[in-house]
Amino acid sequence: MPRYAMVIDLQRCVGCGACSIACRSENNVPDGIYWSNKITETSGTFPNVRYHYIPTLCNHCENAPCVRGCPTRAMHKLDNGLTMHDPDKCIGCKYCEFNCPYGVIYFNWRKPHPFWRDETALIQGGTSSPAEENRKAGGTVIPYYNPERDDTLPGIRPKGVVEKCTFCDHRLKRNLLPRCVEACPADARIFGDVSDPNSEVSRLLGKFRPFRLREQLGTNPHVFYIRDFNPAHYQPTKGGVS
Repeated sequence: MPRYAMVIDLQRCVGCGACSIACRSENNVPDGIYWSNKITETSGTFPNVRYHYIPTLCNHCENAPCVRGCPTRAMHKLDNGLTMHDPDKCIGCKYCEFNCPYGVIYFNWRKPHPFWRDETALIQGGTSSPAEENRKAGGTVIPYYNPERDDTLPGIRPKGVVEKCTFCDHRLKRNLLPRCVEACPADARIFGDVSDPNSEVSRLLGKFRPFRLREQLGTNPHVFYIRDFNPAHYQPTKGGVS
């Protein structure tokens, strides 16, 4: 049985957001919920400004606090290491959200995708309402609905439950990479079986010294970060003595 993990190369990541857009489209993620996101840090003073990006998602921790805190076992671990959630068992208590030290679990406070249910046209008799546009596009709730998400989870999660990144488990079952990995134009995301010493993720973790977010908590996250973007340069010199 594989143990899936992701390596994110910060030297390659430019913060373009392609991963987040791809994730949202692939998993029908509602507005205000971010299965894939990033931490942005700005340093310096204009015009000498630098931006640092750390992409974030569910870490699929080996010792997942969200799983330990779930009273109904809606949040659970699979044999391949994925941390999954069963909306049918979820009672909306949000213990998992409170227990997660990474802030990557979100609660659906309202019926998802309200914009595409709105029957109000911007210009009466001149433009379509969002709901009319959705119907004309043949969409299910949303015009860009992806039915493949239905393979393992409800395509649209209901109001009153939590949701989060699943490493695109429905794609893994078809031997496909997570959508965010495929969508990254810089190949900054590498995915694979960390228990296989010959996998690409194992090779990179052996070549570079990785770090993980808040790993001091003992959660054993399975999203690893390597390298860092460093555009700095200096005039070569041998120094000197006084």
